[in-house]
Amino acid sequence: MAAPTRPTRPLRRPQLSDAVAAHLRGAVMSGRLRPGSFVRLDETAAELGVSVTPVREALLTLRGEGMVESVPNRGYVVSPLERNDVHDIFWLQGQITVELAVRASRAATVEDLARLTALNDVLGEAVDAADPERIADAEYEFHRELCRIGGGHKLAWFLLHAARYTPYRLYAADPAWGELAVASHANLIDAMRARDREAVVQHTRVQFDDAARRLVAHLERVGIWE
Repeated sequence: MAAPTRPTRPLRRPQLSDAVAAHLRGAVMSGRLRPGSFVRLDETAAELGVSVTPVREALLTLRGEGMVESVPNRGYVVSPLERNDVHDIFWLQGQITVELAVRASRAATVEDLARLTALNDVLGEAVDAADPERIADAEYEFHRELCRIGGGHKLAWFLLHAARYTPYRLYAADPAWGELAVASHANLIDAMRARDREAVVQHTRVQFDDAARRLVAHLERVGIWE
């Protein structure tokens, strides 16, 4: 998988440090920032078109998450990232999403299923157009609607925070991933319509297991574990 190339647009407030933190998380999880490398405040600020203050705030946030470490008098260095870390991230997301999907399958109305189908159609159109931005947005909207149907606002909150470590645009640039996402969503909708709990679990999990395998393979190819 190759990350989509596009000009970096200046970030603006509000919550500017959150946007910087999201950028840095994606860089770490996609291997663009490698374990042991330093995150330079000035370089990052220039790349994103911001001052060093939100970059510094973002790095403090990431230090609290264990993604970077503070080195006295030298700045921040990217923490080690292991294969098991990747699998754990997607295992957690999968566990939460499975529970929400099962709840959604019990609660879904005809209108809910029609809405999910329409959102999946939007994803399919974005995949056909090979538009990474639209693909990432459409995937997010599909899962947001699934969470809404399933209820469980606290679970959805935990899922949102776990999903921050997913480099979505890396996946969105991979046509094979996009095709699998559309197919698994369609299968999930069919399983929900049939109220088939076992199939709901199966078709929910497949995307997260596949995502973990793809990211590990990508990180191996870019050599972060050499």
